[in-house]
Amino acid sequence: MSLSPTSDFSFAATTNSVPVVATELPMVCKNYPILFTDGAQTQMVALLGLRASENLMVDDKGNWTPGTYVPAYIRRYPFIFFENEDKSQYTLCVDEDAKTVVEGTENPFFVDGEPSKMTQGALDFCRDYQAHYAATAEFLKAVAEADLLVENRADATLADGRKLSLSGFKVIDEAKFNALDDETFLAWRKRGWLHLVYCHFISNGNWSALVERAAMKVAN
Repeated sequence: MSLSPTSDFSFAATTNSVPVVATELPMVCKNYPILFTDGAQTQMVALLGLRASENLMVDDKGNWTPGTYVPAYIRRYPFIFFENEDKSQYTLCVDEDAKTVVEGTENPFFVDGEPSKMTQGALDFCRDYQAHYAATAEFLKAVAEADLLVENRADATLADGRKLSLSGFKVIDEAKFNALDDETFLAWRKRGWLHLVYCHFISNGNWSALVERAAMKVAN
């Protein structure tokens, strides 16, 4: 089996949000709203569409919108880590049903019974992603403990009069963030967390771009 060098993002065409890690926020905030999930374990996600099961960044041919950042969660596919129950060991897995997994020897998974350079690169990428994910979880825990997250919703009206509404997510309350005590603020600065909050605030400017994309899709 081999991995096709052709990019095909059709697997993500029905995904309207994906998790993002702290290190990629400076890139993510240029293209997508960064939101926080509402649940037992808070996650940061990049919003890719305004409707459930709709990714506005993937066209009918499986192409990602040129010039826009592709989140690491998407780029690691068809590879993913599987963790055991106590999270002490991870196994690199591949989705054999992915369109990019094909028969051939052009870009093989194994060479002479050993992981190929491509497979080793995928292992390194997933290992780095898992480390960044764990570091991001520390930031999210601090945000939750500081009680900075508030419920939010977004309402939009398309050019044809159709109304869209998105709820079930949280954002950082700017007033609460500005009211953090000096000790906490300085501790966050040392941890490199302040710019993550500012990336979140900056990303709010991407809502209008998503609405425009949704309107264009309806028109087409």
